[in-house]
Amino acid sequence: FFYSLFLKSDGSLWATGYITSGPFSFITYLGTNQPQLVAASNVTAIAAGADHSLFLKSDGSLWGMFANSSGELGDGTYTGTNQPEQIEASNVTAIAAGNGFSLFLRSDGSLWGMGAGEWGELGDGTYNYTNQPEQIEASNVTAIAAGTGFSLFLKSDGSLWAMGWNGLAEPGDGDFVQKTNRPQMIVASNVTAIAAGYNHVLFLKNDTSLWSLGYNDYGQLGDGTYNNTNQPEQIVGGNVIAIAAGLEFSLFIKSDGSLWGMGNNNLGQLGDGTYNNTNRPEQIVVGPPGYNQISIHLLDGTDVGLSYVGMAGTNYELDRSFSLTPANWVPQATNPAGAGGALVFTNTLNPAFNNFWRIHSVP
Repeated sequence: FFYSLFLKSDGSLWATGYITSGPFSFITYLGTNQPQLVAASNVTAIAAGADHSLFLKSDGSLWGMFANSSGELGDGTYTGTNQPEQIEASNVTAIAAGNGFSLFLRSDGSLWGMGAGEWGELGDGTYNYTNQPEQIEASNVTAIAAGTGFSLFLKSDGSLWAMGWNGLAEPGDGDFVQKTNRPQMIVASNVTAIAAGYNHVLFLKNDTSLWSLGYNDYGQLGDGTYNNTNQPEQIVGGNVIAIAAGLEFSLFIKSDGSLWGMGNNNLGQLGDGTYNNTNRPEQIVVGPPGYNQISIHLLDGTDVGLSYVGMAGTNYELDRSFSLTPANWVPQATNPAGAGGALVFTNTLNPAFNNFWRIHSVP
């Protein structure tokens, strides 16, 4: 919620911010706006929950810290700690930290969970809390994601499974308030990556298409509506390589290195220069050099030509604004880039205004 974790190349773990169950640093209980060292070396993976954290070391050991009121640290107590403590000694390969609960995978492909289970997010057949790790699946689990009151996991056959709150685990029944305490299959095959937000889900298929489902009150599903759905729907047809789901907003990266976002933007979390929400994917950062070469040349009359080097076959949109304070980008045309990525737009200038133009890729 209010803190960040990061790893350095030397394997050290650092944190900054504020834990909602009590301010912290790692020596005193004071909040900090400067990175603080948590572990000096050998850290290989990190997960930040609502107010607890997990990390892995190179020996496969699992460690946790901060809030533990739901048993999310899995140490047999409900007492929090501002120092890292070891939960598992070895063989842990992946971790996910949700809101008051934790998931982890072992090297044998088994799925384990601990903490809050009131919505069935632990998938153990109960709605109970537990402060000890318990096995949920015995084998074949390859990836995990933890949201608020629900969990996701992938199996080695590419199937996507869910358990917990929101009706996500039983698509098609139209019920968004039910819960299930056993894993339910959402998609039968071809899923390669998953992300769990506060109340929505993103996933990728092996054709690099992006899909979403769940709540959509801020447009976080990116489908052009603000309607919730408990059925997976395709948002982008291909070329998506990475995804992240936050508190009612979503991010993804395309194969050209561009960063895209959609959903809640009330605090500027989309990074688009506005505080406006959007229910369609919008480009936040363009790809690396070589995909952002633009030139302008005058044509007859008041027309100009804009030449751009993009990715062959990708659709690009030309937008115009009469001001940058603030910008009001209005789409003018959409064209696909030709062989070699060559793209040319032509439009008429309005002599009464300054004309500002941008070109960006669109799904």
